[in-house]
Amino acid sequence: MVSYDSANIFAKIIRGEIPAVKVYEDDDILAFMDVMPQSDGHTLVVPKAPSRNLLDADPETVTTLFAAVQRIASAVKNAFNADGLMIVQYNEAPAGQTVFHLHVHIVPCFEGIELRGHATGGFADPDILAKHAARIRAALQKDS
Repeated sequence: MVSYDSANIFAKIIRGEIPAVKVYEDDDILAFMDVMPQSDGHTLVVPKAPSRNLLDADPETVTTLFAAVQRIASAVKNAFNADGLMIVQYNEAPAGQTVFHLHVHIVPCFEGIELRGHATGGFADPDILAKHAARIRAALQKDS
């Protein structure tokens, strides 16, 4: 198994070395907007614990991560009045993983609207991402 590389972009975001549009943060989890969203509201949820992917993560990390994913997914669905959600987690490059830090995509889906290509759709406007994050944070507060 390949080891964890602490220089990956998500580790840098967790350490505050690279900015991100944050949605939620606690001692164990960070959720932030995907800069190349497949739909409005596309959110990433990552554990702060160093894990390359699901295969090498500590079981407690996985438990904490997916509890947060469930809560944040509900807020994303409510914030965007989505018809459904795609929850995706990739493990290693052949499966589509491009950032080698465990993360889960929460992608709102809407009836009759196709998802944008992830890496092909380009970077989103940071001001729009900030507005989307504010909507999700408001929905999280309503759910609390």
